[in-house]
Amino acid sequence: MKKEKISNNELKALGINDTEILVKFSKVANSLLKRQLATKTQILASLKSLINDPHDFAQNHNNEYFELAQLTIELRKNGNFLKQKQTDYALKTEIMDFPIYGKEHIEAGALSQMKTAVQLPISVAGALMPDAHQGYGLPIGGVLATTANTIIPFAVGVDIACRMCLSIFDLPAEMVDSEGDKLKSMLLNHTYFGIGCTTNNHFDSSLFDSEAWKATKIIRDLKAKAYAQLGTSGTGNHFVEWGELTVAENALEGIPAGNYLALLSHSGSRGFGGSIADHYSKIAMSKTKLPQEAKHLAWLDMNMDEGQEYWIAMNLAGEYASANHHEIHNKIAKALNLNPMMRIENHHNFAWKEQLADGTEVMVHRKGATPAGKGVLGIIPGSMSTPGFVVRGKGNQESINSASHGAGRLMSRTAAFKTLDRALIAANLIDKKITLMGSDMDEAPMAYKDIHAVMAAQIDLVEVLAKFEPRIVRMANPRERPED
Repeated sequence: MKKEKISNNELKALGINDTEILVKFSKVANSLLKRQLATKTQILASLKSLINDPHDFAQNHNNEYFELAQLTIELRKNGNFLKQKQTDYALKTEIMDFPIYGKEHIEAGALSQMKTAVQLPISVAGALMPDAHQGYGLPIGGVLATTANTIIPFAVGVDIACRMCLSIFDLPAEMVDSEGDKLKSMLLNHTYFGIGCTTNNHFDSSLFDSEAWKATKIIRDLKAKAYAQLGTSGTGNHFVEWGELTVAENALEGIPAGNYLALLSHSGSRGFGGSIADHYSKIAMSKTKLPQEAKHLAWLDMNMDEGQEYWIAMNLAGEYASANHHEIHNKIAKALNLNPMMRIENHHNFAWKEQLADGTEVMVHRKGATPAGKGVLGIIPGSMSTPGFVVRGKGNQESINSASHGAGRLMSRTAAFKTLDRALIAANLIDKKITLMGSDMDEAPMAYKDIHAVMAAQIDLVEVLAKFEPRIVRMANPRERPED
């Protein structure tokens, strides 16, 4: 009777193509099979899991797969394991239906991009938020669920993990007037803007003790840059601002209804995230060949090295972006000599492993969209002279548990410089009692959609808990190249 064996072809089907690695995997697999420690099906399933996430198998020295897990981790560190092959793909001929919130506020270019996105062979569901406008690949304000084993760098965005952070202080909102100069000085002394800007003054740099910074070569190469830029904010629509927060009755647990002084910031993962996005977007487009109109929607296979590397880097960028905000808020809280009553924050350029209403496991890309699962808190800003809102998600499954990430641009930056009037912008800021440090015409309130109309278009997606009125705003210097 012929003995059962795990063939090289079966191992190759898992993505193992290097001869030396194949021999090592074959030796372990067939030894387990020969000793009847597991069935063939169980062994192949375990090897597939090991390839996807070797760290679980590397925890126990007595684990039969320990040496293979160690080998896989080491090879992945140097980018020498499973490589995605270059493949040509066609788009689906039919355009699946997807919900469009506030369609009357959305430009044709953004609609066209979203229609292309849902035609990808890996697309499962999509949704378009009311602040949507045209971007690269997926429109800003686009939400795309793809098969669970795929991830699209350009659908996450160039500024990975761009996020909002709000600190609420037990101080009267009137302080923006009575102590405006003091609050302005705090922003000048503790915030940093501009491409390539750095700071040597860190409140808490413990994130850099994480083993994740050793995971891949590109992460290791970027660690020094990330450390130098910790606590900085970048350019474009990124800001740090003081404002008046009006909290409704029984809206935020532990926060009585009233008007409070609050600090709001918007920025992402700086040069670290930008470099990661650039590196893996190029790899994705070289491996996944799509028609010209869809080329920026190229994906990485999560079962291959490149997909796993990007996943690790993206999640690290998320932690780093959060640490950037905490640096800013903690430094200013220290200067204020008061800890906040509450801090609320959320990403809006990221990908999450989630499930759809029917239980289908998917990768949800939110490019300029706020997570709005049931009970999830988030922040949706307006512009420098219009309100932002603290919201609670309603868990709307049709929107893939998402909402807008802001008001959304009404016009391009170029159009803003060509068409807007500086005198009218200045008059608007005076009328709204806004103190502005930095920025230029491309970030003027008139360059953005009406935030009230945007919020009205998503009443089925979020509940408004509090309103934030900006008063003292700091942004990058005029004419800095936008990074958002």
